[in-house]
Amino acid sequence: MTSQSADTLRSRYVEQAASELEENRRLQQELRERISMLKQEEALLGDIISLAERYEGFTDASRLPEQAEDESIGTEPKRAAAGATSRRSAPAKPSPAGTPAKAGAEGKPRQVLLGDLLTKLLGTYDEPRLAKELRDELLKKHPDRNPTPQVVRNTLESLVAKGRIQRHKQQRSVMYTLVKQG
Repeated sequence: MTSQSADTLRSRYVEQAASELEENRRLQQELRERISMLKQEEALLGDIISLAERYEGFTDASRLPEQAEDESIGTEPKRAAAGATSRRSAPAKPSPAGTPAKAGAEGKPRQVLLGDLLTKLLGTYDEPRLAKELRDELLKKHPDRNPTPQVVRNTLESLVAKGRIQRHKQQRSVMYTLVKQG
């Protein structure tokens, strides 16, 4: 092998290694972004599971607007059949007032659901509010809570899907209002 062909071969290997290194970096960045999205989705799903667990024990159908009329109330939750796991060791039993019992072995009171906090905040306004405004107000009133802007938007969209709040689009902005009961 001549010195020129060895240099050409070495040059090709260097180019290939540089190309593969760049591709590896790009894939790592994509994975970091995907992990971030999955963490946000996990937080939202945790809120949804908490909401589902909260409504398990209710027998008043008017408290469950998203439930179809032909479904029976008070049956075993479908998530158990689907293989979903709970973060608690025992199911919550409703307290006499109809609120969830304390969860966990330490007896810590359950944290109020993000959806309930956002619904309460929206109830104080007559005009539509931006998700950012609601998050800012939530951070002021509940400094112990720090949901990401994406988690707030996902929670608001979940409430829209359940018919508890309404979405309003104004140009490029999305705003939310509470659905008036009555």
